[in-house]
This record gives sequence, C-alpha cells and structure tokens, in this order.
Amino acid sequence: MKKIKLIIATALGVVVLAACEKSDDVSVPEIEGTYVGTLTGFDNAKSETGVNTNEAAIAEITKTGNELIEVHLYSDGMDTTFVLNHYENNNSVLVCLNGDDFENMYGHMLGQGHANGGMMGDMQNGETEWTHHLSDDHQEGDEHFGGFEMQTHTFDYQLNMMDGNNSYSLNFQGEIQ
Repeated sequence: MKKIKLIIATALGVVVLAACEKSDDVSVPEIEGTYVGTLTGFDNAKSETGVNTNEAAIAEITKTGNELIEVHLYSDGMDTTFVLNHYENNNSVLVCLNGDDFENMYGHMLGQGHANGGMMGDMQNGETEWTHHLSDDHQEGDEHFGGFEMQTHTFDYQLNMMDGNNSYSLNFQGEIQ
C-alpha cells in the first residue's frame, strides 16, 4: 500500500509541476501562422509600387527569437520580409520595429531604457509588456504601425515605404488561416 501511495504522490507531483511550468512566450503560438488578407495602398502607392489600391496579400508570421517575429508579406505587386519585436498587451500583441529600423525611426537604439539588462526584467506591477516597452523605449508621440488582435485572430500592419524621394504607405490586414 505504501508503494502505491508513493507512486500516486510522485505522479501527482509531476502533473502539478508540469501545470505550473511558465512558458517563456505564451503569445507566439497564437500569432504564428499564415494571414490571408488585403494590401491597401495609400496616397500615390500604385504609381510608386505597382500595388493596386486593394489587392489580395499574404503575411507569413514566424518566430525567429525571443520576442522577435519575421513577417514575410507578399502580393502580386510586392514581396518583402522584415523582423519586428512583439509585446503582449491584454487582448492584443502589438509590434514595434527592430534593429536599424528602430534606430532610424526613433533616433536611438532599442533597449537603451532597460535598466536591469533584460527586455522585460524591470517590469513594474500592472505593466503589460507593451506599456513597459513604451515607457522604456519611447517618447510621447512616437508612432507604431500594427499588431495582432487575439480575439479576432487578425494581423494588421502599416508599411512606410520610400521610392527615391517619394514616401508612401501600404496597409496589410489579414486573418489567420
């Protein structure tokens, strides 16, 4: 009888430990995948890129590292791949530029505001990953360009493009398949 109780207690201990194990990145399995939708051109996008003002497009989202995703976005008129940081924020996962793109947009390197060495190592009570990112890495008025809506399983992102001296924007909106 003692042997059976020991086996049951050991099995329950393993189940409890497995149930309490914290995932490093809960949101990634929910955002990774293929999003089918529409690429919309703003301003003079068609004349600059050949992208119609409203054409079918696909965004393939893949985790590439801790808090990083790769977005492969393509349609008949364009094909591009870029890397973004992602941050949980209640019922959404919002994205921000990474690396040189972040520095070119905001004028400083990503992570300069993180005091304790890790991207989220110094989070305060009540902060989401997103609000922490905003307080550590941005100034008031900094612009962001998209993210994932977890309840509708959608992704939208605005690409700000340059063609010579001409700037234009394209917006992708899609739903996971």
